[in-house]
Amino acid sequence: MSQHRASHHGHYHQQDQDQDQDQDQGQGHGQGHRHDGTHLDWNELAPVLEREAEIASPAYLDAAAWLGTLAPVHGVRRILDIGSGPGVVTSLLAEAFPAAETVAVDGTPELLVRARDRAGTRGLGPRVSTLHAELPEDIGTLGEADLIWAGNSLHHVGDQRAALAELAGLLRPGGLIALVEGGLPTRYLPRHIGIGRPGLEARLDAAHADSFSGMRAELPGFKDEPEDWRALLAGVGLTPAGTRTFLTDVPAPVSPVVRELALAHYQRLREGLGERIDPDDRKTLDRLLDPADEKSLHHRTDLFHLTARTVHTARKG
Repeated sequence: MSQHRASHHGHYHQQDQDQDQDQDQGQGHGQGHRHDGTHLDWNELAPVLEREAEIASPAYLDAAAWLGTLAPVHGVRRILDIGSGPGVVTSLLAEAFPAAETVAVDGTPELLVRARDRAGTRGLGPRVSTLHAELPEDIGTLGEADLIWAGNSLHHVGDQRAALAELAGLLRPGGLIALVEGGLPTRYLPRHIGIGRPGLEARLDAAHADSFSGMRAELPGFKDEPEDWRALLAGVGLTPAGTRTFLTDVPAPVSPVVRELALAHYQRLREGLGERIDPDDRKTLDRLLDPADEKSLHHRTDLFHLTARTVHTARKG
């Protein structure tokens, strides 16, 4: 897995599972493609990933503060951010754990450049490094850590249990893993939007769930593993330390940045899900994306951004 929730989260892989929950959050990507198999242009997508992750930063700050109650802040000396994407969360973790070296791990060089640049502009350069790695093949090369953050990246590995066992092997005694998987799909619109049949987003969620299952089934070494993350963590010898879900809530009226994210989100859905979308819903999406339509996302006043991401933690020893 060459990691890329997309976010985008920021977001949107992820996850979700919306179009790519990992993209929604600017984290966790796999092999340079979407869940539908389409090749991704990271130079084009990276700014979107960053903006999505920045919108979610308050939630990530809350998550980092919570991790600080589970792991001694000044005892954490090395952090691995697995599937770092453009490094938004990498920098937040570095700020939350000031005694740690924080390593952004990703399979896309363009995104690692952005992670380094972001850390530098925030004055974190000396404590933030990057590591180009393909997972699961390169897990053994990542080195030991006191804290491992895996943000919407594990679901791009065929055998999730085996990958978790390898990650657990990197933890120092007492070390903590924070696994970001699950939560709620991102919402931008109310149920009834005045065009098409009410409940558009719920139907898109169902189409994406099928696409996500297809993506998983095609991964090398795929194992059909129930997503009981607490049980999986315990099954690889770790002690579950708690699970929390963190909310990102941007109510209407939204800023131009959030409107741009909504447009990117629905464009990805329209392109990525294709024939999985009902023909009438495709027509609705076309209207939502048409800047000349007064009911489009370009002009709507009911647009918002609401999502939740779940963090599962476990400790070694």
